[in-house]
Amino acid sequence: MTTAVQGRARKERSDPEPEPRAGWVTRLRRSYDQHWYAWVMCTPVVVVLGALVGFPLVQGVLLTFTNANSLNVGRTIGVNHIPDSYTWTGFSNYVDLLTGADNQLVPHFVWTIAWTFLCVALTVSTGLGLAVLMNRKMRGRTFYRLLLILPWAVPTFVTVFSWRLLLSDGGAVNGLLGLLHLGTPSWLSSPYWMKTAAILVNTWCGVPFMMLSFLGGLQSIPSELYEAAEMDGATPWQRFTQVTLPGLRPVSSTVTLLGIIWTFNQFTVIYLLFGAGGSDSVQILVTYAYQLFFGQMPQDYAGSAAVGVICLSILVVFTAFYRRWLSRNEATA
Repeated sequence: MTTAVQGRARKERSDPEPEPRAGWVTRLRRSYDQHWYAWVMCTPVVVVLGALVGFPLVQGVLLTFTNANSLNVGRTIGVNHIPDSYTWTGFSNYVDLLTGADNQLVPHFVWTIAWTFLCVALTVSTGLGLAVLMNRKMRGRTFYRLLLILPWAVPTFVTVFSWRLLLSDGGAVNGLLGLLHLGTPSWLSSPYWMKTAAILVNTWCGVPFMMLSFLGGLQSIPSELYEAAEMDGATPWQRFTQVTLPGLRPVSSTVTLLGIIWTFNQFTVIYLLFGAGGSDSVQILVTYAYQLFFGQMPQDYAGSAAVGVICLSILVVFTAFYRRWLSRNEATA
């Protein structure tokens, strides 16, 4: 026993002590010494992004803690300069957005979540179905692909304006529905049908991108996997669930995240389809922030900035949890 204790003591004396963990300054210096060329190449991008994104973002966050509006913000009229007269109000803007009688955030938030979920579900599922169909060998496949990509190639504002004409009371959609005796909804005036129209138009604009992304993912899956599954007696549905979907996981996770971010911030479809005077119930958070800034007098700079900060916070938190969930699933698989 004494020999064992002495041996353990000699081993402890011979083992080197672990080096203390380097501080962030030391790690930063080591990184610069090893990859100085990367730092040099990235510096201009960081400076430009800091000037175009970082500074306005910090200024917007600071505005949320004030009562800034178009009447008390400093401005220059001719040779006369009017200084800022707004004051610091703390978290009152956020409290008013969540509980106030005039600026209710919760209904717009609920509709934004529903809008995002429905649009992403429709675009992803439709794009996946069309990609699987276009990946098969058929006559005229190239022509069909070009036809399906066309809505994405056309500028968004042209597409939305075209749909606005088609969905008007005297448009082609209501004309066709009238011929079929299916009724003529008020697509651009009734809140329910406005939401339906917005989801359909946004799906029309987003499906081509999803189809192209999934089509590229499908073509990267080895055909040997399908041949082996078919030899094992797998049905088409089993080949789809056991081969296609796992093979598309890297693509589907990325395009789904992009679709959620784009749809959550989709200003163009809502604004161009219904204009500035659209029903308040159809406004998502980004168009609601626009209304606070431009749609009333005095223009509420602080309230609009607060809505923008809330949108950014929601997306940052969601993206962090989404990426962690994907990493955990990949580790499990």
